[in-house]
Amino acid sequence: MVVSLALGAEPLRVGGVWASVVGAGGDPVYDVIVWDLRAPRVVTGAAVGAGLALAGAVLQTLVRNPLADPHLLGVSSGASVGATLVIVTGALGGLGVWALSVGALVGAGVAALLVLGVSAVQGGLAPLRLVLTGVVLSAALSSVSSFVVFVGGEPEAAQAVLHWLLGSLSGATWAGAWPVVGVVVASALALVAVHGWLDALAGGEELAATLGVPVRGVRIGLFVVTSVLVGVLVAVSGGIGFVGLVVPHLARLAVGARHLAVLPVAALGGAVLLVWVDVAARVLVRPQEMPLSVVTGLVGAPVFLVLLGRKRYGFSG
Repeated sequence: MVVSLALGAEPLRVGGVWASVVGAGGDPVYDVIVWDLRAPRVVTGAAVGAGLALAGAVLQTLVRNPLADPHLLGVSSGASVGATLVIVTGALGGLGVWALSVGALVGAGVAALLVLGVSAVQGGLAPLRLVLTGVVLSAALSSVSSFVVFVGGEPEAAQAVLHWLLGSLSGATWAGAWPVVGVVVASALALVAVHGWLDALAGGEELAATLGVPVRGVRIGLFVVTSVLVGVLVAVSGGIGFVGLVVPHLARLAVGARHLAVLPVAALGGAVLLVWVDVAARVLVRPQEMPLSVVTGLVGAPVFLVLLGRKRYGFSG
Protein backbone atom coordinates (compact mmCIF):
# COMPACT_ATOMS: atom_id res chain seq x y z
CA MET A 1 0.00 0.00 0.00
CA VAL A 2 2.86 2.39 0.77
CA VAL A 3 4.55 1.62 -2.54
CA SER A 4 1.26 2.11 -4.38
CA LEU A 5 1.06 5.64 -2.97
CA ALA A 6 4.14 6.52 -4.99
CA LEU A 7 2.55 5.54 -8.30
CA GLY A 8 0.07 7.55 -10.31
CA ALA A 9 -0.21 10.26 -12.91
CA GLU A 10 2.78 11.91 -11.19
CA PRO A 11 5.31 9.34 -9.86
CA LEU A 12 6.75 10.06 -6.42
CA ARG A 13 9.87 8.84 -4.64
CA VAL A 14 9.08 5.93 -2.31
CA GLY A 15 11.37 7.44 0.33
CA GLY A 16 9.48 10.73 0.21
CA VAL A 17 6.16 8.90 0.44
CA TRP A 18 7.38 6.91 3.45
CA ALA A 19 8.47 10.12 5.16
CA SER A 20 4.98 11.54 4.65
CA VAL A 21 3.31 8.36 5.91
CA VAL A 22 5.30 8.19 9.15
CA GLY A 23 5.26 11.96 9.67
CA ALA A 24 9.03 12.33 9.49
CA GLY A 25 9.01 15.91 8.25
CA GLY A 26 8.64 15.12 4.58
CA ASP A 27 8.03 17.45 1.65
CA PRO A 28 4.77 19.44 2.16
CA VAL A 29 3.86 18.80 -1.48
CA TYR A 30 4.21 15.06 -0.87
CA ASP A 31 2.03 15.38 2.22
CA VAL A 32 -0.80 16.91 0.19
CA ILE A 33 -0.57 14.36 -2.63
CA VAL A 34 -0.24 11.37 -0.29
CA TRP A 35 -2.74 12.22 2.43
CA ASP A 36 -5.34 14.26 0.57
CA LEU A 37 -5.39 12.54 -2.82
CA ARG A 38 -3.93 9.03 -2.84
CA ALA A 39 -4.26 7.59 0.68
CA PRO A 40 -8.09 7.77 0.76
CA ARG A 41 -8.12 6.01 -2.61
CA VAL A 42 -5.74 3.27 -1.50
CA VAL A 43 -7.61 2.66 1.77
CA THR A 44 -10.95 2.56 -0.06
CA GLY A 45 -9.51 0.20 -2.68
CA ALA A 46 -8.16 -2.16 -0.03
CA ALA A 47 -11.50 -2.19 1.80
CA VAL A 48 -13.52 -2.73 -1.38
CA GLY A 49 -11.22 -5.54 -2.54
CA ALA A 50 -11.39 -7.25 0.84
CA GLY A 51 -15.16 -6.90 0.97
CA LEU A 52 -15.71 -8.27 -2.54
CA ALA A 53 -13.51 -11.29 -1.79
CA LEU A 54 -15.36 -11.96 1.48
CA ALA A 55 -18.74 -11.69 -0.21
CA GLY A 56 -17.63 -13.99 -3.02
CA ALA A 57 -16.34 -16.63 -0.63
CA VAL A 58 -19.57 -16.63 1.38
CA LEU A 59 -21.89 -16.62 -1.64
CA GLN A 60 -20.04 -19.54 -3.24
CA THR A 61 -20.80 -21.49 -0.07
CA LEU A 62 -24.34 -20.13 0.35
CA VAL A 63 -25.47 -21.19 -3.13
CA ARG A 64 -22.98 -24.08 -3.47
CA ASN A 65 -21.79 -22.79 -6.82
CA PRO A 66 -18.12 -22.15 -7.67
CA LEU A 67 -19.21 -19.55 -10.25
CA ALA A 68 -20.99 -17.38 -7.67
CA ASP A 69 -19.66 -13.87 -7.15
CA PRO A 70 -20.91 -10.73 -5.34
CA HIS A 71 -22.93 -9.64 -8.38
CA LEU A 72 -24.82 -12.91 -8.77
CA LEU A 73 -27.83 -12.05 -6.63
CA GLY A 74 -28.79 -8.83 -8.42
CA VAL A 75 -27.51 -6.40 -5.78
CA SER A 76 -25.00 -4.84 -8.17
CA SER A 77 -27.63 -4.41 -10.89
CA GLY A 78 -29.98 -2.79 -8.40
CA ALA A 79 -27.22 -0.39 -7.41
CA SER A 80 -26.65 0.42 -11.08
CA VAL A 81 -30.32 1.37 -11.47
CA GLY A 82 -30.12 3.74 -8.51
CA ALA A 83 -26.86 5.28 -9.70
CA THR A 84 -28.14 5.62 -13.27
CA LEU A 85 -31.26 7.44 -12.12
CA VAL A 86 -29.13 9.87 -10.09
CA ILE A 87 -26.73 10.55 -12.99
CA VAL A 88 -29.35 10.87 -15.73
CA THR A 89 -32.17 12.63 -13.86
CA GLY A 90 -30.24 14.54 -11.21
CA ALA A 91 -32.29 12.94 -8.43
CA LEU A 92 -31.15 13.42 -4.82
CA GLY A 93 -29.26 16.53 -5.91
CA GLY A 94 -29.66 17.98 -2.44
CA LEU A 95 -27.25 15.36 -1.07
CA GLY A 96 -24.33 16.80 -3.05
CA VAL A 97 -21.39 14.43 -3.45
CA TRP A 98 -23.29 11.71 -1.56
CA ALA A 99 -26.15 11.58 -4.08
CA LEU A 100 -24.61 8.89 -6.27
CA SER A 101 -23.64 6.64 -3.35
CA VAL A 102 -27.03 7.00 -1.65
CA GLY A 103 -28.87 6.29 -4.90
CA ALA A 104 -26.76 3.20 -5.56
CA LEU A 105 -27.21 1.97 -1.98
CA VAL A 106 -31.00 2.39 -2.14
CA GLY A 107 -31.10 0.53 -5.45
CA ALA A 108 -29.00 -2.28 -4.02
CA GLY A 109 -31.29 -2.57 -1.00
CA VAL A 110 -34.41 -2.75 -3.16
CA ALA A 111 -32.82 -5.42 -5.36
CA ALA A 112 -31.82 -7.51 -2.33
CA LEU A 113 -35.35 -7.32 -0.93
CA LEU A 114 -36.79 -8.35 -4.31
CA VAL A 115 -34.53 -11.39 -4.58
CA LEU A 116 -35.22 -12.41 -0.99
CA GLY A 117 -38.97 -11.84 -1.29
CA VAL A 118 -39.42 -13.59 -4.63
CA SER A 119 -37.36 -16.58 -3.49
CA ALA A 120 -39.31 -16.87 -0.24
CA VAL A 121 -42.70 -16.64 -1.97
CA GLN A 122 -41.73 -19.29 -4.50
CA GLY A 123 -40.89 -21.86 -1.87
CA GLY A 124 -37.86 -20.91 0.20
CA LEU A 125 -34.21 -19.92 -0.02
CA ALA A 126 -32.87 -23.01 -1.73
CA PRO A 127 -29.48 -22.39 -3.40
CA LEU A 128 -30.70 -23.00 -6.95
CA ARG A 129 -33.76 -20.79 -6.45
CA LEU A 130 -31.60 -17.95 -5.10
CA VAL A 131 -29.27 -18.21 -8.07
CA LEU A 132 -32.02 -18.30 -10.68
CA THR A 133 -33.97 -15.47 -9.05
CA GLY A 134 -30.85 -13.35 -8.76
CA VAL A 135 -29.80 -13.95 -12.37
CA VAL A 136 -33.26 -13.16 -13.77
CA LEU A 137 -33.75 -10.02 -11.67
CA SER A 138 -30.19 -8.92 -12.45
CA ALA A 139 -30.92 -9.11 -16.16
CA ALA A 140 -34.18 -7.22 -15.70
CA LEU A 141 -32.55 -4.48 -13.64
CA SER A 142 -29.73 -4.13 -16.16
CA SER A 143 -32.37 -3.58 -18.81
CA VAL A 144 -33.95 -0.88 -16.65
CA SER A 145 -30.58 0.90 -16.41
CA SER A 146 -30.14 0.72 -20.18
CA PHE A 147 -33.66 2.05 -20.71
CA VAL A 148 -33.06 5.02 -18.40
CA VAL A 149 -29.87 5.89 -20.28
CA PHE A 150 -31.60 5.48 -23.64
CA VAL A 151 -34.54 7.77 -22.86
CA GLY A 152 -32.22 10.26 -21.17
CA GLY A 153 -30.61 11.03 -24.51
CA GLU A 154 -27.56 12.80 -23.08
CA PRO A 155 -24.15 11.48 -24.28
CA GLU A 156 -22.35 12.92 -21.25
CA ALA A 157 -24.69 11.14 -18.84
CA ALA A 158 -24.36 7.88 -20.77
CA GLN A 159 -20.57 8.12 -20.58
CA ALA A 160 -20.70 8.85 -16.85
CA VAL A 161 -23.01 5.86 -16.28
CA LEU A 162 -20.74 3.56 -18.27
CA HIS A 163 -17.67 4.73 -16.35
CA TRP A 164 -19.41 4.12 -13.03
CA LEU A 165 -20.74 0.71 -14.06
CA LEU A 166 -17.19 -0.45 -14.90
CA GLY A 167 -15.84 0.63 -11.52
CA SER A 168 -13.68 3.52 -10.36
CA LEU A 169 -12.09 4.83 -7.16
CA SER A 170 -11.41 8.29 -8.55
CA GLY A 171 -13.89 9.97 -6.21
CA ALA A 172 -12.58 8.38 -3.00
CA THR A 173 -12.35 10.65 0.06
CA TRP A 174 -11.63 10.10 3.74
CA ALA A 175 -15.27 10.86 4.54
CA GLY A 176 -16.33 7.99 2.31
CA ALA A 177 -13.46 5.63 3.12
CA TRP A 178 -14.03 5.13 6.83
CA PRO A 179 -17.68 4.00 6.60
CA VAL A 180 -16.64 1.41 4.00
CA VAL A 181 -13.79 0.19 6.21
CA GLY A 182 -16.21 -0.06 9.14
CA VAL A 183 -18.77 -2.09 7.18
CA VAL A 184 -16.10 -4.45 5.83
CA VAL A 185 -14.53 -5.02 9.26
CA ALA A 186 -17.92 -5.60 10.91
CA SER A 187 -18.96 -8.01 8.15
CA ALA A 188 -15.67 -9.88 8.36
CA LEU A 189 -15.99 -10.32 12.12
CA ALA A 190 -19.59 -11.53 11.77
CA LEU A 191 -18.68 -14.03 9.04
CA VAL A 192 -15.64 -15.38 10.88
CA ALA A 193 -17.81 -15.84 13.96
CA VAL A 194 -20.00 -18.32 12.03
CA HIS A 195 -17.16 -20.08 10.20
CA GLY A 196 -18.28 -23.46 11.55
CA TRP A 197 -21.77 -23.04 10.11
CA LEU A 198 -20.25 -22.02 6.77
CA ASP A 199 -18.13 -25.20 6.78
CA ALA A 200 -21.25 -27.24 7.42
CA LEU A 201 -23.24 -25.51 4.66
CA ALA A 202 -20.42 -26.21 2.21
CA GLY A 203 -21.14 -29.90 2.72
CA GLY A 204 -24.82 -29.56 1.84
CA GLU A 205 -28.11 -28.69 3.52
CA GLU A 206 -28.74 -32.15 4.94
CA LEU A 207 -25.30 -32.39 6.51
CA ALA A 208 -25.64 -28.92 8.01
CA ALA A 209 -29.05 -29.73 9.48
CA THR A 210 -27.69 -32.98 10.92
CA LEU A 211 -24.92 -31.01 12.62
CA GLY A 212 -27.47 -28.71 14.25
CA VAL A 213 -27.15 -25.70 11.96
CA PRO A 214 -30.35 -23.60 11.70
CA VAL A 215 -30.11 -23.69 7.91
CA ARG A 216 -32.94 -21.30 7.01
CA GLY A 217 -31.96 -18.67 9.57
CA VAL A 218 -28.29 -18.89 8.63
CA ARG A 219 -29.09 -18.50 4.93
CA ILE A 220 -31.22 -15.44 5.55
CA GLY A 221 -28.54 -13.94 7.80
CA LEU A 222 -25.77 -14.58 5.29
CA PHE A 223 -27.87 -13.17 2.47
CA VAL A 224 -28.58 -9.99 4.44
CA VAL A 225 -24.95 -9.51 5.49
CA THR A 226 -23.56 -10.06 2.00
CA SER A 227 -26.26 -7.88 0.41
CA VAL A 228 -25.52 -4.97 2.74
CA LEU A 229 -21.79 -5.46 2.22
CA VAL A 230 -22.00 -5.59 -1.57
CA GLY A 231 -24.46 -2.69 -1.66
CA VAL A 232 -22.06 -0.46 0.28
CA LEU A 233 -19.09 -1.50 -1.86
CA VAL A 234 -20.87 -0.98 -5.17
CA ALA A 235 -22.23 2.37 -3.98
CA VAL A 236 -18.66 3.56 -3.44
CA SER A 237 -16.76 1.95 -6.30
CA GLY A 238 -19.29 0.92 -8.96
CA GLY A 239 -19.27 -2.54 -10.50
CA ILE A 240 -15.94 -4.37 -10.24
CA GLY A 241 -15.84 -7.88 -11.67
CA PHE A 242 -13.73 -10.98 -11.08
CA VAL A 243 -12.35 -10.04 -7.62
CA GLY A 244 -15.13 -11.83 -5.75
CA LEU A 245 -15.04 -14.76 -8.19
CA VAL A 246 -11.34 -15.53 -8.48
CA VAL A 247 -9.81 -14.53 -5.13
CA PRO A 248 -11.84 -16.99 -2.98
CA HIS A 249 -10.71 -19.87 -5.21
CA LEU A 250 -7.08 -18.78 -4.89
CA ALA A 251 -7.52 -18.60 -1.10
CA ARG A 252 -8.91 -22.15 -1.00
CA LEU A 253 -6.01 -23.40 -3.09
CA ALA A 254 -3.62 -21.76 -0.63
CA VAL A 255 -5.13 -22.73 2.74
CA GLY A 256 -7.83 -25.36 2.10
CA ALA A 257 -11.60 -25.12 2.41
CA ARG A 258 -12.05 -24.24 6.11
CA HIS A 259 -13.63 -20.82 6.32
CA LEU A 260 -11.66 -19.84 9.42
CA ALA A 261 -8.62 -19.68 7.14
CA VAL A 262 -10.32 -18.90 3.81
CA LEU A 263 -12.09 -15.71 4.92
CA PRO A 264 -9.06 -13.74 6.23
CA VAL A 265 -6.80 -14.96 3.43
CA ALA A 266 -9.40 -14.05 0.80
CA ALA A 267 -9.87 -10.61 2.38
CA LEU A 268 -6.13 -9.96 2.36
CA GLY A 269 -5.80 -11.20 -1.22
CA GLY A 270 -8.71 -9.07 -2.41
CA ALA A 271 -7.30 -5.98 -0.71
CA VAL A 272 -3.85 -6.41 -2.24
CA LEU A 273 -5.26 -7.23 -5.67
CA LEU A 274 -7.57 -4.23 -5.92
CA VAL A 275 -4.92 -1.80 -4.65
CA TRP A 276 -2.65 -2.85 -7.51
CA VAL A 277 -5.48 -3.02 -10.02
CA ASP A 278 -6.19 0.62 -9.17
CA VAL A 279 -2.49 1.44 -9.64
CA ALA A 280 -2.58 -0.18 -13.08
CA ALA A 281 -5.77 1.73 -13.94
CA ARG A 282 -4.02 5.00 -13.04
CA VAL A 283 -0.70 4.48 -14.80
CA LEU A 284 -1.31 2.34 -17.92
CA VAL A 285 -2.96 5.10 -19.96
CA ARG A 286 -2.08 8.17 -17.91
CA PRO A 287 -3.09 10.93 -17.64
CA GLN A 288 -6.44 9.17 -18.26
CA GLU A 289 -7.74 6.35 -16.05
CA MET A 290 -8.99 2.95 -17.09
CA PRO A 291 -12.14 1.54 -15.46
CA LEU A 292 -11.23 -1.04 -12.84
CA SER A 293 -13.31 -3.83 -14.37
CA VAL A 294 -11.28 -3.56 -17.57
CA VAL A 295 -8.12 -4.39 -15.61
CA THR A 296 -9.71 -7.07 -13.41
CA GLY A 297 -11.20 -8.72 -16.50
CA LEU A 298 -7.87 -8.81 -18.32
CA VAL A 299 -6.19 -10.30 -15.24
CA GLY A 300 -9.01 -12.38 -13.79
CA ALA A 301 -10.14 -14.25 -16.89
CA PRO A 302 -6.75 -15.94 -17.58
CA VAL A 303 -6.31 -16.74 -13.88
CA PHE A 304 -9.75 -18.37 -13.66
CA LEU A 305 -9.11 -20.39 -16.81
CA VAL A 306 -5.95 -21.72 -15.16
CA LEU A 307 -7.98 -22.56 -12.03
CA LEU A 308 -10.38 -24.59 -14.16
CA GLY A 309 -7.54 -26.99 -14.86
CA ARG A 310 -6.87 -27.53 -11.17
CA LYS A 311 -8.62 -30.31 -9.26
CA ARG A 312 -9.15 -28.23 -6.12
CA TYR A 313 -10.74 -25.05 -7.41
CA GLY A 314 -14.20 -25.90 -6.03
CA PHE A 315 -15.74 -24.55 -2.82
CA SER A 316 -16.11 -27.78 -0.84
CA GLY A 317 -13.21 -29.57 0.75
